Amino acid sequence: MPRVAVLGATGYTALELIKILLRHPEAEIVALTSRQEGQPPVSMVHPSLNGRLDLRLEDLSPAEVAARAQCVFSCLPHGASASVIPALLAGGCRVIDFSADYRLNNAEVYAQWYGQKHPDADRLGKVVYGLPELFRDQIPPSSLVANPGCYPTSAILALAPFLKAGAVDPRTIIVDSKSGVSGAGRTPKLTTHYPECNESISVYNVGRHRHTPEIEQVLTTAGGKTVEVIFTPHLTPMDRGILTTTYSQPITEMSEERAMQMLRDFYADEPFVRVVDHLPGTKDSMNTNFCDVTARVVRGRLLTISCLDNLVKGASGAAVQNFNLMYGFDETQALL
Repeated sequence: MPRVAVLGATGYTALELIKILLRHPEAEIVALTSRQEGQPPVSMVHPSLNGRLDLRLEDLSPAEVAARAQCVFSCLPHGASASVIPALLAGGCRVIDFSADYRLNNAEVYAQWYGQKHPDADRLGKVVYGLPELFRDQIPPSSLVANPGCYPTSAILALAPFLKAGAVDPRTIIVDSKSGVSGAGRTPKLTTHYPECNESISVYNVGRHRHTPEIEQVLTTAGGKTVEVIFTPHLTPMDRGILTTTYSQPITEMSEERAMQMLRDFYADEPFVRVVDHLPGTKDSMNTNFCDVTARVVRGRLLTISCLDNLVKGASGAAVQNFNLMYGFDETQALL
C-alpha cells in the first residue's frame, strides 16, 4: 500500500483529494504539509474531515516528506511546486503535480505566460501529461506526472477526437468556458468576494489566460498539426463545475450524426468520458470524475459542449486516476 503525502493541503483541491484517498483501499495518507503556524489538525482547516483523518499540518522539508512517503501529490502553486519536486524525486518519491510547472514543454513559453523563470527547466518536455484518455500508456512507468488543468481537460477531451482525425481546421478554434468560483482557489480575492461574484457572470483574462498554451500544446500533440485557439474564460456564481463550448470549422462536410459517432468511437472504452445525446449541465457531473460531452452542427460549424467538476475530473479525481495507473490499480478505484 503506497504511503501518500499531500503538499499544500489547505486548498479546495487538496480537500477533494484527501476525501477521495480516504476511501481508496490502497492508499495510506501519512503526511500533510502547510506553512500554517502551530501544526494544527487538518480538521481545523477542513472541518468536514473531523473524525475521519487524525493528522496535523506540518511544514516539512522535501527530505522529511521523502522519508515518510512513497507518492506525493503536490498541490503547491506554480513555481513553488517545481522548487521542491527535484528533491522529492531524488529522495525516491513518485510525484503527481497539480501545478502548471511541468505541463508545458518549453521554458520560454512558461516564462512568457507565468512571468517567472522556471525552477527546473531541464525537465520540461520530458514529463508525461497526465490525461489518461490521450496518454494512458505513458503514465504507469512515470516518476513525475503533470496533472492537467481544469479548463484544458474540458476543452481537450471535447476537441481531441476531431483534431486527431483531421476533421476540423486546427487554427480557427474558439473555446468558451464558464467556471465555478472554486476554480479561483481558496485564497481570498476581491473578484471572488461574495458581493462581487454572486448574481453576476464576468469574463476575465481575455486572450491571456495561462491555460491557453496548455490547450494548444496538447491538442497539437494529439492532432499532429499546430493548433491555435481563442480561449475565453468566464466566472459564474456557482461553487464548482465547468461548462465549455468549442466552435470549430470542419474541413469536410460534417453532420451531427457523424460528429456524435466520432465521439462515441473515440471514447468507447473510456471509463470517465460520457458521450451524451442531451445538452449536459454542470450538475450532471458534479462531485464525479466524469466529463460529459456532446456535439452539434450549426450552419456548417461544429460545436462541442462538455461539462466536468473542476475539483474532481479537473484536478483531484484526475490525480487519483493517474495514481491508480502508476501503481497498477484499477483505474476507477475510489472514483466510482
